[in-house]
Amino acid sequence: MAACSAGSRGLFGEAVRAVLGSWPVLQIAVENGFGGAHSQEKAEWMVGAVHQYFQTNSDLEQYEVEETLLGMMNDEFDTLVEDGSQSLIAQQLCVLYSQSQRGDTAVVREKIDQLSQKKYNVKANVQEAKASDEEDESSEDEAEDMDCEATASSSSSAPSVSVPEVPRNDQEEEEEVDGWTVVRRKKK
Repeated sequence: MAACSAGSRGLFGEAVRAVLGSWPVLQIAVENGFGGAHSQEKAEWMVGAVHQYFQTNSDLEQYEVEETLLGMMNDEFDTLVEDGSQSLIAQQLCVLYSQSQRGDTAVVREKIDQLSQKKYNVKANVQEAKASDEEDESSEDEAEDMDCEATASSSSSAPSVSVPEVPRNDQEEEEEVDGWTVVRRKKK
């Protein structure tokens, strides 16, 4: 029984890696360095942390897994997941965990293979927004826009990721029209 339990833990670890590896939001965050210089290491840590989370907590509900994933994405990658994909990821993790605990290794292996083939080609295009002569010059016109696209080799649609606009002024602080003060990092 201990060997079966150790095997199911290893199999579930592979399943976690496959599920998170097929999550476009996480891929976009890693590919574009949202987690800083160590984004790839943070993604690897996240796989281990999710695996450990399931091993140390019994009878996890899907919403608990969702909240944990959202917290990790926010804390480690400064990314707010707004496309609802965390629900599908949490559901897949819960189902695969229960299947691996029951010993349904063939079903879990099949799902891992499917997820491994469902990798997304993630790219981000940075375009500078240009204001026309007729439009007002606002901080939105001076910002860099980031369009994140994900294309799947399968028929499922890829989620979108919101990226905050980055103003391109040299001033450290600027008073906005609505009374808020915007603090910006100085250029080096």
